[in-house]
Amino acid sequence: MEKYQEIFDRSLNNPEEFWAEAAESISWYKKWDVVLDSSDPPFYRWFRGGELNTCYNAVDRHVENGHGDRTAVIYDSPVTDTVRKISWAELRDQVARLAGALKKQGAEKGDTTIIYMPMIPEALVAMLACARLGVIHSVVFGGFAADELAIRIDHAQPKMILCASGAVEGKKILAYKPLIDAAIERAEHKPEKTIVFQRDFLRADLGQPGDLDWQELVKDAEPADCVPVAAADPLYILYTSGTTGMPKGVLRDNGGHAVALHWSMKNIYNVEPGDVYWAASDVGWVVGHSYIVYGPLLYGCTTVVYEGKPVGTPDAGAFWRVIEQHKVKVLFTAPTAFRAIKKEDPKGLLLKKYDLFRFKALFLAGERLDPDTYCWARNLLDVPVIDHWWQTETAWAVAANPLGIEQFPVKPGSATKPVPGYDVRILDYAGKELGSGEEGNIAVKLPLPPGTLATLWRNDDRFVQSYLSVFPGYYETSDEGYVDEDGYVFVMGRIDDVINVAGHRLSTGAMEEIVAAHPQVAECAVIGVDDALKGQKPLGLAVLKAGAECDEEKLKEELVQMVRTRIGPIACYRDTVVVSRLPKTRSGKILRGTMRSIAAGKKYRMPSTIDDPSCLGEVASALEMIGYPVEHS
Repeated sequence: MEKYQEIFDRSLNNPEEFWAEAAESISWYKKWDVVLDSSDPPFYRWFRGGELNTCYNAVDRHVENGHGDRTAVIYDSPVTDTVRKISWAELRDQVARLAGALKKQGAEKGDTTIIYMPMIPEALVAMLACARLGVIHSVVFGGFAADELAIRIDHAQPKMILCASGAVEGKKILAYKPLIDAAIERAEHKPEKTIVFQRDFLRADLGQPGDLDWQELVKDAEPADCVPVAAADPLYILYTSGTTGMPKGVLRDNGGHAVALHWSMKNIYNVEPGDVYWAASDVGWVVGHSYIVYGPLLYGCTTVVYEGKPVGTPDAGAFWRVIEQHKVKVLFTAPTAFRAIKKEDPKGLLLKKYDLFRFKALFLAGERLDPDTYCWARNLLDVPVIDHWWQTETAWAVAANPLGIEQFPVKPGSATKPVPGYDVRILDYAGKELGSGEEGNIAVKLPLPPGTLATLWRNDDRFVQSYLSVFPGYYETSDEGYVDEDGYVFVMGRIDDVINVAGHRLSTGAMEEIVAAHPQVAECAVIGVDDALKGQKPLGLAVLKAGAECDEEKLKEELVQMVRTRIGPIACYRDTVVVSRLPKTRSGKILRGTMRSIAAGKKYRMPSTIDDPSCLGEVASALEMIGYPVEHS
């Protein structure tokens, strides 16, 4: 552990020297005046005074360094039967032309855009074209419901929306333009332009004011040069999944983000420029931002854009086919993907069709990697299987097994060690630091390293309130866990109402708002329960209005449809239990944590503050009747 410990200690004891050294790998128009500006805590800023362009670092400089003919992007789409390779020179030209088209349509440095795209190369081109101009992009997961998109339009106030005409979802074709039109109609803010990339299998009707055809715009567009931006200028806004009402838009800067992601590619994932790196995710999530687009391209790796599923396109051997065909060195995906593969092909028979001799490591994140899935993947693939832990807010790993520094023995259930730059502490609710093995709140001592969230879009006060107010001097992760005697970090779950469904962070509070809106529901709670395939899934408990005559099965079907319409099928909301009352404290707080324990089959203590103990018995009986493994206490 000596090499890791020396690097880790240096990152905490002398962070300015450590990150200044890392920043030398990035091309700057103007070097920074101060590495870390601590003049206005808790608003720390990295590389103040520096100027750069993220798109130049991710694209142009590789061409200028003689790598224009090398492959930058591999597009693999089993759902459209397409495989296409894009060189660095081709990528630069596509990005520059789209940036030129956007510029001609009025996009300027500091403007915002929303990008609503499936997993196609044009999604990357759109993000990079915005970065080229200093335009702030906000990517929304393609297919997200119109209500949720409208909320983000009002919050980000984009000058333009860039989208595709549609996508293939399973065996169906999903048209995007009607969703966008509905969202714009509902939103108070009206974008000036909607630029639509027309796909071969589905052409959108461009009949609304401001609708423009992407292909027509770029055909004769004048390529645009990269615009220098300040290191602290925003690169993108990314909304935390499932938020309703006033969203939390995580704001990422340009300078610290480029430095941190470039550093992470070698030190965490142990890849080299020219290696093929595949993050099997979506550009709508932070994994897609960091490790489909910016991280690999900044470092000079070939990135894979995969438009498909781990199973069903065509079978549970899909991932093995992509790894062999494209010579993937490192795969990064969510544990859910491997649970799906394991369910379809438990003995891994499909792997025998493929030769994965170039494949060196599997990284998993987005939810806790359960030991069963770890052992299955490790035994099947015979390569390191690395669980690492990070968040939308951090943009890159807080804890990992850093293969490029030093490989540690794996402890199933642990994300291994804190990554250099992150001073991880376990605190009790009074803010007192706990000892090894004691479970509590996971917090990170300020300042956070480069690349992490700078603030929330247009809401500094909420940034402080949401992340920095509970434990002054620390970033509150809202995860709980412990650090063992060897310094390994174990993340056990969320403290707040966010659950991980197939790697997607979704708010149970957002689902509660939807369930409560049903005319026959008086009160409700939505909790996250364990699921063998998806990690977690939502479970609703509803109290009906007095005197309501209700077909409970019809009610459950209606609630499923309401959640699908408002949030989307990614919520995986299927189960509702009707009860006569919800267990609460005497002050009126619903005992969600206790209900989660009941649903998980854990023994639970009767809370001393409970108003009516018999409520818990009713909940336990109702859950037992639909198959939950209740442990009566």
